[in-house]
Amino acid sequence: MLQPDYQGGSIVNLMASLIHGLDGVPPDYAPLRELRPERLREYRNVVLLVIDGLGYRHLTRDAADSTLHGHLLGRITSVFPTTTATAITTFYTGLAPQQHGVTGWHAWFRELGCVLKVLPTRPRYGGASLGEAGIDATRLFGHVPVFDGLGARSHVITPQYIAHSDFNRAHAGTASVSGYRTLDEMFASISGAVRGSRERNFVYAYWPELDRIAHQYGSTSEEARDHLTKLDAGFARCLSSLAGSDTLVVVTADHGIIDTAEDRVIDLADHPALAETLVLPLCGEPRVAYCYVRPDSRRDFEQYVSQELAAYADLWPSRELVARNYFGPGILHPRLLERVGDYTLIMKENFVIKDWLFAEHRYTQVGVHGGLSDAELYVPLIVVPC
Repeated sequence: MLQPDYQGGSIVNLMASLIHGLDGVPPDYAPLRELRPERLREYRNVVLLVIDGLGYRHLTRDAADSTLHGHLLGRITSVFPTTTATAITTFYTGLAPQQHGVTGWHAWFRELGCVLKVLPTRPRYGGASLGEAGIDATRLFGHVPVFDGLGARSHVITPQYIAHSDFNRAHAGTASVSGYRTLDEMFASISGAVRGSRERNFVYAYWPELDRIAHQYGSTSEEARDHLTKLDAGFARCLSSLAGSDTLVVVTADHGIIDTAEDRVIDLADHPALAETLVLPLCGEPRVAYCYVRPDSRRDFEQYVSQELAAYADLWPSRELVARNYFGPGILHPRLLERVGDYTLIMKENFVIKDWLFAEHRYTQVGVHGGLSDAELYVPLIVVPC
């Protein structure tokens, strides 16, 4: 089974290089082998563009003639699980999941007494967000934003609809935050942040649309290919606007995507004997499900998975995944073990597992992620001097 390369080949190590190269104090991770801090120090401005869902396989398969591919330096790994909530927290903090404690889209927050949809900061069943409920997300997450310790003026450029969300407010720190509505606006904001100041600048920009399209239509769909073509054209125009600005542009992704199908979805409702062993809904991701099992039902749980689901999923005691550093090296976040449950189901091939809460809005996805396939784990490293 593949595993993130936290020793010098992951987005965690990319952040270590960026932090060190921007005169910050990096966490105790090795710098990225392909991008040493010394190179970053040569530039007045550094731009990090994160394209949600742009896996290495996706780029090399569908955009081999693109500007993005033309500046491809190599491939690096995401974190585990390979999902936005976990990886974006790494970009915002510089920490591996082992330290930041965000373990997926759905996470059991014992201190709140609920399963939380982490990025919208809403209970899984819906209702008010943390901020609307009067809960301080900054205190809840307890993270030190990466922007607060850099020797550069920091900018966060993100879609307008999430620019001032609870999660972003908890992680933007001292950075200036700009919301955009279109692809052209995002690239104009990047150029404006670089050109608008004579100080040293660090720009973090995030584009989610490719991921949304791949979820709906699939990563190999015509819609996804067309969007990647438009994205690449905008990127080429942005590079032209940055020419001569003493800027290093780095592009990567939070994860890649693998496509699934209806007959690859394991619905927990079809396995009532398994559901009966659980004390909480499935947490994490459809590709990586954390299972909270009744203490008196562990044998029944293990036996059922081995007999009925072995063709679809690998079963791991969650503590073993932690011990093997799937979530990263170093000291554990104090609530990490609570947030990964008793067992983890890592889905094989392109299978997913789902459950549904009472009155929960149901949906289907073609493109999925969270697991440890090559398509999900590897993301591109694109580096362009301007």
